Amino acid sequence: MPPNPHPPVVAVVGATASGKTSLSLDLAERLDGEIVNTDAMQVYRGMDIGTAKLPEAERRGIPHHLLDTLTVRDPATVAEFQGWARAEIAEIRGRGRTPVLVGGSALYTRAILDRFEFPGTDDAVRRRLEEELAEAGPAAMHTRLRELDPEAADRILVENGRRTVRALEVIELTGRPFTASLPTLEYADPHTAQIGVDIDRPTLDARIEQRVDQMFADGFVAEVERLLGEGLAEGRTAGRAIGYREVAAYLGGELSLDEARERTVIATRRFSRKQDSWFRKDPRITWIRYDDPELVAKALAAVPA
Repeated sequence: MPPNPHPPVVAVVGATASGKTSLSLDLAERLDGEIVNTDAMQVYRGMDIGTAKLPEAERRGIPHHLLDTLTVRDPATVAEFQGWARAEIAEIRGRGRTPVLVGGSALYTRAILDRFEFPGTDDAVRRRLEEELAEAGPAAMHTRLRELDPEAADRILVENGRRTVRALEVIELTGRPFTASLPTLEYADPHTAQIGVDIDRPTLDARIEQRVDQMFADGFVAEVERLLGEGLAEGRTAGRAIGYREVAAYLGGELSLDEARERTVIATRRFSRKQDSWFRKDPRITWIRYDDPELVAKALAAVPA
């Protein structure tokens, strides 16, 4: 087919284990597209089993971008990810092909798709807050954030101390709630579509448990052990990935293997609820049932020509 002179930007969104990957491949095939990863953890080399990274042999020959670009020691921010992804999207569209974004982070997706300029940072303020985090712990910092900006606290997991610190930093620097600096519901390019994979909670919970069981059967513990040797525990971003921290606790003698597995299931389910809550607030998303026999056709119908 001839190149599209103005390809759309398509994002496949939804909870972890809902079926986004398969749909993104189907859409990329039909739209002459390429995949852009928007999962914050799949950028890390070696974090394969625990992030459900699609093996190269299963990518149907479709080019994939923003996979395996960092070591586990490298930090990554939403602002940096925004820049990387927008550069990839521009390059793909410049060749007349369609970028198909896929990932479960609503903030990352919104930062890429929407008009969103990041507030500045202050190294001294950030260092002080990080020292307070190390001393008081993430729960205490999250409580402080809730007092200042309850909406931001609702959007950030208690254990995600790094994002809590960033929210507190923005509040201190701007004098405004952190949520005031989040993206507005306005696409940077109106030629954009978001497709949400809609799945019921019992089915998703069962899929998550099945996925975690498969992770452990596929050698997840060995993957974490190897990555710890490469500096995973020191990685400010990679080190907090769900599953990896639980298995690291098992390897450190803090949990049994069954406890690590069960905590991974619980944390993933909690995260999936957070994802769903975030995405449901965006009225621009076209939601389609994961088991709809017309899933791909309906998704294509939602993409601007």
